[in-house]
Amino acid sequence: MRRLLGEIGRFRKDRSGNIAVIFGIAVLPILSFVGAAVDYSRASRARSAMQAALDSASLMVAKDIADGKITAQEAATKGKAYFKGLYALRDEQNVTAEVTYTPSSGGKGSTVVITASGEIKTEFMKVIGFPTMGFNSSSTSTWGNSLLRVALVLDNTGSMAGSKLTDLKTASEKLVDKLGALANTSGDVMISVVPFASAVNVGKDKKDATWLRWDLWDAKNKNSSGDSYCSKGNNSWYSMAVCKGHGYNWGHTPNSPTSDWNGCVTDRDKSEDISKAVPTSLQTKFVAEQDTYCPTKMLPLTSAYSPSDRQKIKDTITAMTAQGGTNQTIGLQWGWLSLLQQAPLNAPSEDPNNVYQHVIILFSDGQNTVNRWDGDGTMGTSAAERKKVDDRMKLLCAEARKNTTIYTVQLDDGTGVSPVLPACASSTADFFMLTDPKEIDTAFAQISTKISKLRVSQ
Repeated sequence: MRRLLGEIGRFRKDRSGNIAVIFGIAVLPILSFVGAAVDYSRASRARSAMQAALDSASLMVAKDIADGKITAQEAATKGKAYFKGLYALRDEQNVTAEVTYTPSSGGKGSTVVITASGEIKTEFMKVIGFPTMGFNSSSTSTWGNSLLRVALVLDNTGSMAGSKLTDLKTASEKLVDKLGALANTSGDVMISVVPFASAVNVGKDKKDATWLRWDLWDAKNKNSSGDSYCSKGNNSWYSMAVCKGHGYNWGHTPNSPTSDWNGCVTDRDKSEDISKAVPTSLQTKFVAEQDTYCPTKMLPLTSAYSPSDRQKIKDTITAMTAQGGTNQTIGLQWGWLSLLQQAPLNAPSEDPNNVYQHVIILFSDGQNTVNRWDGDGTMGTSAAERKKVDDRMKLLCAEARKNTTIYTVQLDDGTGVSPVLPACASSTADFFMLTDPKEIDTAFAQISTKISKLRVSQ
């Protein structure tokens, strides 16, 4: 009996069995937490898949509306169909989607919003009274909220004669119509046109502008016998500005009034030829010259909203002719300046509440052959001289790209890829190398799509 009582006493004092009791009490919440983590992980995976499907579906609906493939009234049905086809997980239940389309208003852009929700059957949490777990997500596609300021800088040099210029005109006019169709109100889309050869024509009506300089202007480039006043042989097309810029002597004293001016300007002084400096001093003002091959007058930024607006832009394109040498740099500079709210062109003011895309599309069919200081305007210009012109342009491209998207398009004239046009573009994907004039239309169509591309925002 004494022994039995002793064993009972030791059992009463023994604490070693408590761990089993504690584990028995704790096992249910531990399993619940572990199970909850598993169920939450499944729900998170389902939500991620749902988000990816929503993003793609909203973008596809928005693109269909923008391209005119579906009407606004069809957006809901199409959005739900896209989402259903894209949402890959199938163990969820009660999955629903709603589509809301809001047309552009006040320059804020059009939107498609798709929201979806669903739930999964839990495996562990149902033990503690939660048989399902819900989740939801949404995606918004917005387009047309960025207002466009686009400069078409188009090669009008002699080598563009014939089908090249014809196809360029057709492609450019179609681009004007496509971009103009993105406008909901006047000012949403504005386009300038800068035809260029060795010079740019700003218009004879600008003869009294304070940003012009006349110290290198002469109405005459040659005498009555057709011989050049420039001491450089028979280059009778050389203006006084180009002749002196090349370091040659000018053999005539200007005596004609500026009313004889044909509207052309050549490069500003270095280094203002590659800058956007406001013209105030002699060095920053634009050099009036009498280029024999003065191209069609440029058109400052013009609204592309209405058909009549677009016709004004297309009239400038239609009037283009092919003559003269190639100075891509001056065309690019004036295209850039046309987008800026400053002299000399004073682009329309921009609403700080809106987002603006500034774009230059530069088209040329070959190599640079002349500027105010180098080259003779023909492909007979030495490689060293052409490189000097290209080097100025590379510096300008680097400056303009800081606040402008640049697309460059080259139609091969048999001399191969330009040393400067690929690098001038904002990215490798923004340079287009063509071998046939018929390809201009395709390239411009691709660029217009890039400009008006859709954005997805969560």
